[in-house]
Amino acid sequence: MPFPGGPEALPNGTLLLSVVAAVLYLFMTGREPSWRRTLAKTASTALLAVLAFLVGGPVLLVVALALSAAGDAFLAHEGEPAFMAGLGSFLAAHLAYIVLFAQSGAGLAALAAEPWRLAAALLMLAFSVVMFRQLRPVLPPGLLAPVAVYVAAILGMGVFALTLPSWVVIAGAVLFMASDAILAAGRFLIAETSPRQAIVRPAVWILYYLAQVAITLGFLLG
Repeated sequence: MPFPGGPEALPNGTLLLSVVAAVLYLFMTGREPSWRRTLAKTASTALLAVLAFLVGGPVLLVVALALSAAGDAFLAHEGEPAFMAGLGSFLAAHLAYIVLFAQSGAGLAALAAEPWRLAAALLMLAFSVVMFRQLRPVLPPGLLAPVAVYVAAILGMGVFALTLPSWVVIAGAVLFMASDAILAAGRFLIAETSPRQAIVRPAVWILYYLAQVAITLGFLLG
């Protein structure tokens, strides 16, 4: 167990419940929206926020996880209003992560101090630019600006993660970017009738949940 005590200890029990909820949702990704599906998805990340609070983690970590849980709740439903609400929640979560990483890291000067960090930041920038250029022609006019802001925010989250000493948190940020890229491709670039849609939702969820767990444990145990 990552925290003192066995599975019965409150932090470990909370983490285990989060994992159980995440696995349950994984088997529901292809189902129609329902309150059970929404509950499993939301509880997965919300319990990570509870865990961070219980063990005295950074306030901004708790805030970012809580905002992510709200985004999960919105995105568990279909339709444009739910998508926009989810986008807004995750944008706020990424901004909270940016501030947290900026406060906890060595600053952007750390990128120049170690070539691999600068190279990784440039790769993130190139990936974000290419991804947005792919999305731009197919985005509805009303989504162009919000998606551009969101892409910039998640790029900022990834770059500031590179200023941290924790490889686990950096890996979490990379997984988060990958998850969002697949989500965007599934929504805007891959036809709804394409066989590839069958793997989009499970892939998005697995990468996303692993990202949140990595970031959370990277801070709480690091």
